[in-house]
Amino acid sequence: MRSMQCKHVWEQVSGYIDGTVSPELRQEIERHLAHCRYCSAVLDSTRNLLVLVGDARTFEVPVGFGERLHKRLQQSMDALEAGE
Repeated sequence: MRSMQCKHVWEQVSGYIDGTVSPELRQEIERHLAHCRYCSAVLDSTRNLLVLVGDARTFEVPVGFGERLHKRLQQSMDALEAGE
């Protein structure tokens, strides 16, 4: 069986957290998470963000934060793809 790539895990992380992925896909993701520290960090960070977003308090983020975050995530994905 071919190993799942990081970008595929990242595309499915929301469904994984919500429990909406198929049992087979869930197993594939869990096998990948068992040995990939990058994807485990993405999963943990996503869960943490969901907790913060669900918090009733509001947090002001710095101007441009969203753009910088998106750029950094894209750079990380590109670097991982180049190394895989």
